[in-house]
Amino acid sequence: MPELPEVETTLRGIEPFVDGKTLTKVCVRETRLRWPVPKAALARLCGQRVVSMERRAKYILINFDKATILLHLGMSGSLRVLPRAQSPDKHDHIDLEFDEQHIIRLNDPRRFGCCLALEPPLDQHALLANLGPEPLEADFGGNLLFRRSRGRKQAVKNFIMDGKVVVGVGNIYASESLFKAGIRPGTAAGRISKKRYELLASAIKEVLGKAILAGGTTLNDFTQADGKPGYFRHELQVYARDNEPCHQCGTKIRSKVLGQRNTFYCPSCQRY
Repeated sequence: MPELPEVETTLRGIEPFVDGKTLTKVCVRETRLRWPVPKAALARLCGQRVVSMERRAKYILINFDKATILLHLGMSGSLRVLPRAQSPDKHDHIDLEFDEQHIIRLNDPRRFGCCLALEPPLDQHALLANLGPEPLEADFGGNLLFRRSRGRKQAVKNFIMDGKVVVGVGNIYASESLFKAGIRPGTAAGRISKKRYELLASAIKEVLGKAILAGGTTLNDFTQADGKPGYFRHELQVYARDNEPCHQCGTKIRSKVLGQRNTFYCPSCQRY
């Protein structure tokens, strides 16, 4: 599933072809995504200019003067910049046309993604209203994690994957960040010290930042907007390395299920 680095990489890839441009055409081939695609509302945006683009959690927001296109890549989706004349494949569901040469095409084999047209205020929309802070912004840090964790018995990995606590820390990067901070993923969130949370917040920022620079992680079918894979998979320390030796100490990496997700950790390096 595309996580924050993959979504940020996608945003940066399509932004030069979209920001400041006028939406000239919308082609919807399949409306049955996670939520029905509002063809009429999207069509009404044709002729309007894009004033800004941003990422909020795992959503890509294309902002016009009085409306916003919200995109989510779901479990297996991708947004690609393609020549306007390129014929669609089976799972190419939506085209957004901004100039005479290129289109932005949403491909989503499992149809868990979405493409919606929203009106302001965006921060009151059901999908955005209750989101936590962005992990790469200044207001996110160990003090925030420590305060929000008090009294919580849930596993710390599930805690940092809660979008109301902090957005965008998905399964891969939660495992990697906990490894870097020396914290076992199953430890109760409320038992972790402020000092250790400061290490964890710093690890989250570093891991996500490096993943963005590497273009994300390609484990199954994620590709960037230009069709290239992400290369952060070569940097993974624990994720999907069950029974392989830890790069740091040589101990075999273990796995367990937490919150219905496979979780990977080093029993020697992660002791807290």
